[in-house]
Order: sequence, then structure tokens, then C-alpha cells
Amino acid sequence: MRKEIYVGVDEVGRGAFAGPVVVCAAVLPPDFHDERVIDSKKITEKNREKLAKYIQEVAIDYSYGVVCNNLIDKVNILQATKQAMHIALNKLKVKYKFIAVDSVKLKNIYGCEIVSVDKGESIFQNIAAASILAKVYRDALMKRLHLYFPEYNWYKNKGYGTKEHIEAIKKYGITYLHRKSFLKSYV
Repeated sequence: MRKEIYVGVDEVGRGAFAGPVVVCAAVLPPDFHDERVIDSKKITEKNREKLAKYIQEVAIDYSYGVVCNNLIDKVNILQATKQAMHIALNKLKVKYKFIAVDSVKLKNIYGCEIVSVDKGESIFQNIAAASILAKVYRDALMKRLHLYFPEYNWYKNKGYGTKEHIEAIKKYGITYLHRKSFLKSYV
């Protein structure tokens, strides 16, 4: 556990067929520790939503970076993810000197030590918190977008390439929210 203010950064939606990639940058109090705050993929949707509210209440600061499917198609998912990370970090109001990023090698941030760690949610609570906040944010967005395109069932699959989503793409084609670069073999 770090004893100074630092930022945890994580993304969600990198492998989805539709919708944006969403990044959260989260800053928790230096003495924060809660064993419930773990990798968002290991928590039920209901518990993630409860934990997200809790994290928002206790966080010193947090922000989101969202990059749309069109830019993902234009620059590739890794570059779009890095751009979303920079957006989220630039929105923070708190000062920090250390950034912990889950898996992505992030550069070009002046005056900060940056550490990229695989499975960072298990090492840094701030990454785990960012994981939860990003997942809840993106899931809520995909549920709203489902209302416009119910045939793809984004309410359930959140834009990921489930069998049901692939069958809908084959039947109805793609929407302007789909990542064309991810779907070349389906359309």
C-alpha cells in the first residue's frame, strides 16, 4: 500500500464490438484499504454498482476518459485506450507524482513516475477502484444505447462479441456505434 497520493488507471471495453473504450483515473486517500475493492470482473454487477457509489464518496478525486468507436477504428484500440487515459488524467484536479496503470505502457506525462502492472487491480487499490468505476460507467452507457438498438441486446452483452450479438450483426448489419475494424470477418 502506498502512503502518498497516487492515481490508479484502468480501462474497460477494449475488446467490445460496439461502443467506446472507457478509462477511469482514481485517487483514493493514502491510507485507504478495503478488501471489497478488487478487479471489477470478479464482482457481480449489483455489487459493482454499490461499490462504485462508495468509491465515489470516499475518493479524493476521479475522472473518466471516453474514446468513441470511430477513433478506435481510426487509430487502433491500444492508441485509443492511451488517449482515453490521458483524457482521464488531465481531468483530475488533485496533484500527484505517481501513476499506477493496469497493463498499458503509458508515456508522456511530465513529472510523474508511471508504473504499468499486469493484473494491477490485485496490487494497487486505486487501480481496482478505477476498474470498478470505469466498468459501471461504461455498462450504464451501453444500457442507455441499448434503447436505440435493442436488437443487439447491449443491455445484457454491453457491446461485447457474444454469440447473440454476432447473430444480430449478421441479421441486422452494423450500427454507427460498432467498431468496423473489429468486425471485418462478420460484415
